[in-house]
Amino acid sequence: MPSFDLQDLYAFLALNEHGSFRSAAEAICISQSALSRRIEKLENLLGVRLFDRTTRRVTLTQIGRTFAPRAQHLLLEFEDALAGIGDRAAHGTGLVTVACVPSAANYFMPQVITRFRTRFPKARIKVVDTSAGEVASAVQHHQADFGLSFLSSIDVGLIFMPLVDETYRAVCRRDDPLARRASLSWTEFFGGDYIWLDKPSGNRQLLDQALGSIKPARPPVCETRHVTAMLGMVNAGLGIAAVPEMAVPDYAYPSLVQIPLTDPVVKRQVGLVKKAGKALSPLAAGLEAEIVSFYQASA
Repeated sequence: MPSFDLQDLYAFLALNEHGSFRSAAEAICISQSALSRRIEKLENLLGVRLFDRTTRRVTLTQIGRTFAPRAQHLLLEFEDALAGIGDRAAHGTGLVTVACVPSAANYFMPQVITRFRTRFPKARIKVVDTSAGEVASAVQHHQADFGLSFLSSIDVGLIFMPLVDETYRAVCRRDDPLARRASLSWTEFFGGDYIWLDKPSGNRQLLDQALGSIKPARPPVCETRHVTAMLGMVNAGLGIAAVPEMAVPDYAYPSLVQIPLTDPVVKRQVGLVKKAGKALSPLAAGLEAEIVSFYQASA
């Protein structure tokens, strides 16, 4: 593929339009010698002669006449593409895709998107609510503009921008006797009926590392892959569960109560996951800024 500057095409079209080096050079504000070099460079790269030159007139060759409309079309398409990008950025149209762990998506993304759409009402937002591992994979493989997850392990080529630390808490129904407790140890937690997470869960992997030698006295009532499913089990009265605090907003689960878990206190760090060296689009950067602003306001 020949490597040439777009300015070479503008020079070619100007010379075709004006028919002389002097007039064409004046039209595109360069010297006649610079114009001549551009035409010569283009002909050498293409390996053909584009113009017949006489002392009075410069005219296209047969090949030049075939090439001229294609060059014009190429430049028009390029200019239209640039104009379209500028228009989308200026008017806030387009799609932003965010890969997000379900607890974070449920906790604050509705509020963030509501605020974001007051600024960019024509924007479309796609929230891919999935596991922490899948969030990283989506960002890594360009299936999402950026991600929102907790720090467990970051793949090569990704960067993690921490936003907030949150603790894991026990959750039970308001009519459960445990609801009156000020705190609960992990040993006490594992001593009753509890719902636990499946091994592939990112939260499960984090908890297994943090709890170390603490072994459950009994098996769980059931296991789920996601925290949101655990909360449904708790709400049905099947037992208690250990979840990150943002997973249980009061407005969404008024029938449930959070109890601090101790010995040890386990935390996870939530933040943005981005592809290293990749700049976000103006619209995606705007949504990212809205997320950061939300966390700062709620800290």
